Parts: sequence; structure tokens; C-alpha cells
Amino acid sequence: MEKICVIIPTYNNATTIRRVIEDVEKYCSSIIVVNDGSTDDTAAILQSIPSPIEVVSYPDNRGKGYALVTGFKKAKALGYTHAITIDADGQHFADDIPCFIEGLKHNPEGFIVGCRNLTEENMPRQNTFANRFSNFWFRLQTGINLPDTQSGYRLYTLSSLKGLNLITSRYESELELLVYAAWAGVDITSVNVKVYYPPAEERVSHFRPIYDFFRISVLNTVLCLGALLYGARQWAYTIFSFCFFLVAALYLTVLGFVLLTLGGKTAKHKETYHRILQRVAKFVIHHVPGTTYSYVNDSHESFATPAMIVSNHQSHLDLMGVMMMTPKLIILTKNWVWHNPFYGIIIRYADFFPMTDTEQMMDDLSLKIKEGYSVVIFPEGTRSATCRIQRFHRVAFYLAEKLNLDIIPVFIKGFGKVLPKTSFHLHPGHMSLEVWPRMKRQDIAGTDYRVLTKKIHQMYIDRMP
Repeated sequence: MEKICVIIPTYNNATTIRRVIEDVEKYCSSIIVVNDGSTDDTAAILQSIPSPIEVVSYPDNRGKGYALVTGFKKAKALGYTHAITIDADGQHFADDIPCFIEGLKHNPEGFIVGCRNLTEENMPRQNTFANRFSNFWFRLQTGINLPDTQSGYRLYTLSSLKGLNLITSRYESELELLVYAAWAGVDITSVNVKVYYPPAEERVSHFRPIYDFFRISVLNTVLCLGALLYGARQWAYTIFSFCFFLVAALYLTVLGFVLLTLGGKTAKHKETYHRILQRVAKFVIHHVPGTTYSYVNDSHESFATPAMIVSNHQSHLDLMGVMMMTPKLIILTKNWVWHNPFYGIIIRYADFFPMTDTEQMMDDLSLKIKEGYSVVIFPEGTRSATCRIQRFHRVAFYLAEKLNLDIIPVFIKGFGKVLPKTSFHLHPGHMSLEVWPRMKRQDIAGTDYRVLTKKIHQMYIDRMP
């Protein structure tokens, strides 16, 4: 359950801070104000506000970056999961807060940046240049095209800030935070927001063009060097893993030849091969560089009784993820997987079936089920580039009905972040696999497989953040 607060860092904003807080209260009652060493009447105004707000103050001005980190620590200590940051000078509109909350539904573990209209009337020229300057370097450092990297109107997932240690503490910190988050695999998206810049004679700005541009330039130099090192690390991960996968594939190919071709395709030899497949899959998943893995099986499913196992599909790694659960699995694959020159022979040694004629393979599957094997299908049919749940095909549930099988839903998460559909190299991250309670055949008997498809598909939609 999301718990959202609004963090307002302020430094000498006595003329606007009260109005900003009053506007924010219309949309969010949980407010943390960080008084970054103000020397005007800001502290007195904060004390006079009757509504319950959290105020964090310290005597010396430490910079916006320091104020934000202070606010994040306070928010985490109070049990908040997400924080929206808004400037105290009145340039942002509080009525855009619902836009961030709506965006949270689609990006619950990421950052959302409020993108301003940079052609807005009274937009300071130096701000426009600074933003374009920052956008260019951010794209160079991360490969992400973000329209407004300088916007202070943002939503942060506080858990995603873990381990993001800033080397700067002032104006440039917000850019640094975005770059580190992108390198850490945090999803960064944007929403359009309004902005108001008062006439120059009324404006309170702490932006110092020469000094701040110098600091940003130094930071970008450091970040570009970091990007090179980060890229080198990612390539090192990928090359290592590819070599590792290659060795594993060669081992399984040779083993399959010795055990099943020379030794004969006996039931005992096939089960031995499947057990070795399971061990290799476990070893590979647990040793993907830069990643962690968790397995959740609260129902203590043993897979002793054959079932139709259905799972969402995010990555090439999904296959090894499900193979870890039990050795006695028959996975239904696409034709190109079955014929893949790299690992297709392993797929055939394991008696995995290509998805061709459903009725034709019914007899073969029945024999495997009698031997105690469960059947695995990815009902989406293809990987999702965004990791969102796509339409489920009905064949898995049709086969479950015809073969009189229970259904075991499996939910995978994070596999598509580690090895995305749109990327050919590995990324750091956390992978998890959840085994949901078995749906007994007698409990779902009489439910049309088309209806069952929609029901289980909705279960995945509801579970997806």
C-alpha cells in the first residue's frame, strides 16, 4: 500500500512558503518541510502554520541536494513509501499532484519527473539553456531521453533511493540523483506539469549562472567518466554471462549425448537429465552478475502431482527460472526455440515440445503426465518489452481442461529488468519467482476454459505493480 508525502525544501522563501503549503494541503495532508538554513522569516512562518506539518530545520544553508536527502530520510523514518518534491518558490502548481499519483499506478517502483513547458512566458533564459545543457549530458550518460532533467517537481520511490549516495549537495544534486538512479535500473518516466515564473522584479532565485554552471560541468565530467566505467561493467557482466551460458550449454549438450543418445532414452536417464537441468538452472540464476534472487512458495507446493503451470513472460531468463522449481517439467516452447542452434538440442533432449498442433501433442503430453511430469506454458506467448502483463492465449487452459490437470500460477518479476527484451546485455537488479496456490481441478471443473483464461489473466494484472 502506497503511503505518499510531499517534501518541500526551502531557503529564504518567506513570501511564498505559506501559500505553497496551503495549496499542497488540498491534495496531500502529509507534508515535510526542510528549512535549509533560512535567514529570513521562513522559520517563524512555519511555526505559525496551524496545520500539522513535519518541519526539519538546521542552522546553516547546506544546499538543495542536502535538503532533499534530509527530507527523504525523514519520510522513510515516518513510514512513507513515496515522496513528491515541490519547490517552495511557488513556480509549481499543487493541482498537478494527482498527475504524479496517477503515474504511480504505471511506475510504482520508479521516479516520475514533472516536465515543464520550457516556452512558458517569463521562463528565464538561463533556465532554458541549463535544461537543454543538462538534458544532453543526461542522455549521453544514461541513454535515456528525458525532456526536463532540471525540474524539481518529482515523485520518488523511497525504496529505490537505497544505496544512491550523492557526491554533491546543491543545485546539481537533482541531476546526479537521476543519473545514479538510471544506472541502478530505476524506471524514470515523466508527466507534463504546469509552471509559473513571476516577472523578473518579483522573482526569488538562488540560481547562480556562472558558479552553478561550473559545478554542473564538473559533475558532468565525473558522471561521463562514471558512465564509461558503468558501461564497461555492463559489458563485462554480459561477456562473462555469455561465456558462462556457453559452457553450460556445451556441458548439457555433451551430457545429453552421452546419457540419452549413447545410454538410451530410458525413463531413468531422462529424469536424471532433468535433475541436472534443474541444478544448472539454479546455478546460473544464482550467479548472474550484479543480481539477487528470491523464491516464494508460501503454499509449500511440492509439484508431486502433475499440473499445468502457467507463468507470465518477461525474458529469456524465464525458462531457467521455472526450471529451478522442479526437475519434472515439460515446457511448451515456440518453434524457433525448439530449433535454436545454441540451445535447441538441449530443449529436444529434455523432451520439451514445440507449440504446433495442440491436438497432435495431446497423446505425447498424456504419456509425460503419467510419468509424473507437469506442463509449463507462458500464456502470453511472447516476452513483454515493458514487463506489463499482455493478453493470455487460451491454449494453456484448454490443455488443462482436456488433460484433467490442476493449474499452478507462477508469477515472475524482475527478470525483464535484468535481461530486457530490448537489450542484449545484462543489467543489475533483483529477480523473484512466486508460486501461487494450486487451483484444484475439482474446484474449477465446469468453468469454461475461456472464462478461466480471463480470470487468471486478471489475477496477474491485479498482482502487477
